[in-house]
Amino acid sequence: QVQLVESGGGLVQPGGSLRLSCAASGRTFSSYTMGWFRQAPGKEREFVATISRYDGSTYYTNSVKGRFTISRDNAKNTVYLQMNNLKPEDTAVYYCAATQVRGATEADFHSWGQGTQVTVSS
Repeated sequence: QVQLVESGGGLVQPGGSLRLSCAASGRTFSSYTMGWFRQAPGKEREFVATISRYDGSTYYTNSVKGRFTISRDNAKNTVYLQMNNLKPEDTAVYYCAATQVRGATEADFHSWGQGTQVTVSS
């Protein structure tokens, strides 16, 4: 399985931006569909975005559409989450995850990072 390490979290004011990175180990990064998930205090983990291993197509949860962008650099074994116009409700621990299952649901993501905290507050 691939090992994942997130970075780039922090404290930002509402309306600000952050870019999260997730570095993967191994030489088969391009064979994984990658996803970002988040978990706010007292809430269940939720899906944020995915990027396909097949064609690079992306999918977002409705609450982040138009504000967040997922991308990947297979040469650097890294997936990114650019987050713009951040809102207090975006505050959460953000996790990246990997799967090789086509049409995967959250349960199909088998490798997870340790998470990075994002706090949006004035």
